[in-house]
Amino acid sequence: MTDATNDFRTLLKSGDLPAAVRSLRPHAETLPLAELARAVRALGEAAGFKDLAKAAKTAAKRPEDPEALYDLGYACVERGIAFLGIAPLRAALDRVPGSRTLLAELVAALAEGERHAEAAALLAARGELLPAWPETYLLAHHTLLAGDLPGARAAAGRLTAPEDDTWSWAHARQRRILARAELAATAGPLDSTDLRGWQFALTGTLLATLSPYGYDAGMTGRFAFLGDTHDTCRRGLARLALALDATGRRPATVSLLPGRSDRILGLAAATVLALPAVPYEPTRTDTLVVAYQLGEEDLALQERTDGQIVYEHATRWTGPPPVSADFSALQAQFVTEPWKEDTRPEEEIARDIAAADPTADEGDGATPPDTDEAFRAYAAALAPGWLTGPRDRIGSAGPVPSSRFA
Repeated sequence: MTDATNDFRTLLKSGDLPAAVRSLRPHAETLPLAELARAVRALGEAAGFKDLAKAAKTAAKRPEDPEALYDLGYACVERGIAFLGIAPLRAALDRVPGSRTLLAELVAALAEGERHAEAAALLAARGELLPAWPETYLLAHHTLLAGDLPGARAAAGRLTAPEDDTWSWAHARQRRILARAELAATAGPLDSTDLRGWQFALTGTLLATLSPYGYDAGMTGRFAFLGDTHDTCRRGLARLALALDATGRRPATVSLLPGRSDRILGLAAATVLALPAVPYEPTRTDTLVVAYQLGEEDLALQERTDGQIVYEHATRWTGPPPVSADFSALQAQFVTEPWKEDTRPEEEIARDIAAADPTADEGDGATPPDTDEAFRAYAAALAPGWLTGPRDRIGSAGPVPSSRFA
């Protein structure tokens, strides 16, 4: 191996696999393929991933073989290190340029790293030879995730309904996203800084607040590590009350999910909104379902019940939940609940949240002004497209860039 992998070898020898993987990122697309394959083989062996190690071993021996390179790239994508599969897949596609399978896998690898503009360009380069399903659909999808609404609209306009019903859900979801994007573009700039607009376009979620820290340092309204507070929780609920008033929505109850953090926040919401708190039931209508953070256990919320509104306090933008909330107080990468070490009864903690100060943190001064009046007007403008359709998951942070992969 070359000097470029010195750190990798040292970290791998020390047993720090995550750091070893990160050390390869700057070199993933410049290392000779055989050397890259040897590094991936070492990773696979250290992690106990026999499939990855086997594919890498073969590619190291046959770095000119498209099939071996495809197997290596595919294994990298499957094992969560897609960035290490891009160079092998690109090299394989260069050797077999007409392969739809190689094209699809390279697009998938690029998408894992939020490199949607590159994925879209790769697909667009096929021109009129690009098949409709799924390639043109994917062109529209990645063009949209790259933030190019006109380009996505044009690509989607070339699609007819898929003959294969397995793609019908994706087609319907894409139409919903485009419709919400058009609406969001009337209420805001929908550009590379419009976190709230793109969140609504992609998931139908109305984002309540923007982080007051690090806006111009790669966060653009997102939190990275958030030590949560009662005040922050109360501010999210205050923004929810504004949105409900602006859109004319009137839930009759607050539904309490079984998790402790969910119940605490749900009880606080019931107090703030002056609504009765009731146990969560999937079929209950006209209710506000409150979650601190949504997880796999909340999949039943994907389908919409009449009048049901799903509130999530902290949406993990680096790992979108399986269900997209209707309303999210904030986006964070990691969050620690303010009551993590608090053993008091849930009701007492909820009262503290309801009594907390909802005033916005002034932060570092870089985040653009976000007044209650402006948020109210924004929510009202989005009302026609809010609370419609299933709560689809989008496995992407969207077109607003971040420093996540820096």
